[in-house]
Amino acid sequence: MGTSTCGIYEALWLARLHHASARALYLHIPFCARKCAYCDFASWATDAADPLMKTYLEGLSRLVRQAQDVGLLDGCATAYVGGGTPTLAGSPLSQLVKDVTTRCPGLQELTCEANPDSLTDDLLAELPEAGCTRLSIGVQSLDDAELAQLGRIHTADQARERVAAAVVTGLDVSCDLMCAIPAQTDTSWTHTLEDLLELSVGHVSVYPLQIEEGTPLAARVGDAPAPWNDTEVQASRMEQARMALEAAGFARYEVASYAEPGKTCTHNKAYWTAMPYLGLGCNASSMLTREGYERLRSAIPSLPIISEDVTRIRLTCTNTTRDIAGATNLANLRFEGEALTQRQAAAEDLMLAMRLVDGPDLGLVEHARHVLGESQVDEALEWCARRGLVQNANNRWRPTDQGWLLGNELYGRLWDLAPCGVATL
Repeated sequence: MGTSTCGIYEALWLARLHHASARALYLHIPFCARKCAYCDFASWATDAADPLMKTYLEGLSRLVRQAQDVGLLDGCATAYVGGGTPTLAGSPLSQLVKDVTTRCPGLQELTCEANPDSLTDDLLAELPEAGCTRLSIGVQSLDDAELAQLGRIHTADQARERVAAAVVTGLDVSCDLMCAIPAQTDTSWTHTLEDLLELSVGHVSVYPLQIEEGTPLAARVGDAPAPWNDTEVQASRMEQARMALEAAGFARYEVASYAEPGKTCTHNKAYWTAMPYLGLGCNASSMLTREGYERLRSAIPSLPIISEDVTRIRLTCTNTTRDIAGATNLANLRFEGEALTQRQAAAEDLMLAMRLVDGPDLGLVEHARHVLGESQVDEALEWCARRGLVQNANNRWRPTDQGWLLGNELYGRLWDLAPCGVATL
């Protein structure tokens, strides 16, 4: 490929590194009917009648409004309302969705996470009307014994019925499944996959269970071996899922996600392709360009001035639920953050792009070679290729299944291209 063509690809890539507005918006709803045994997310068991949920969502709406006022949502194409369990909030969730679609006129996709036990008929009627285009339903398993082991509060039958009801609305429906979990067998996993595919969903995400320190599941397992969760079982179950989903017409586009043609999640892909995103709510994360950060600083003067060599800023909101519920403007928010140089951002982008089936695009690779050094980048990619972690076909570097299974090795080698440690704000 000629230098001029590579230069065009790199120019297209560089444009996204200077977007002054977020291309994706994430809103975190940290409320659940009950914490699952494996969950270490920022979420809390909350009574469905607790008025805090409504005031929290109203606070988020006010923050979205000001984000639009300072231009942070001018180019926003996707939004994702996650949790926790957003559907536990009921009708206030529909109002929040309506507010987001009003403030983001260029929105092409808006996803709400849902759990079967709180996905009511009323919500299924309200959410599409409010502007929701997509539901991501936390099914995890279609076996009651496995669901009980995970601490889920819905049954397999309830999950089947609610997913079917969601599909009928015409919304794009995605389901999350979990493998290598207690009580699961190859046979029960096959049944879960087959049963879900009968429900005509267009997108499925499959995750091996991670036993996180400090969770009830970790306490239950203790120091004893967990043969149902070892790496070989994880790999085998992920392979079972791949075969079943591909046979049903789904294509894998990301390490954990499969979709029918035209049903990929644009919001998810934004995280792996250097698109800037804004996160609002407890523990929500943002990734902004230098230009986007300055727009945020116009609303939050207390944010630190960044040095000239910083090109990317990562932020995590540290406010409590009551802080968000009472927030009148963005200046009420507090953040922890990191500031990345151009070289660090290039290494990070190479690493994150390896989560996608297509791997890093040509523009990113050329940009990384210019910023980090041609020989350094080429050596790192060839090192990964020699270990079977990536392969080069038609001038495109792509991760292999082995690369995903040994993700720490693949991602670590590419991140090692980044010089020095990342500065904190």
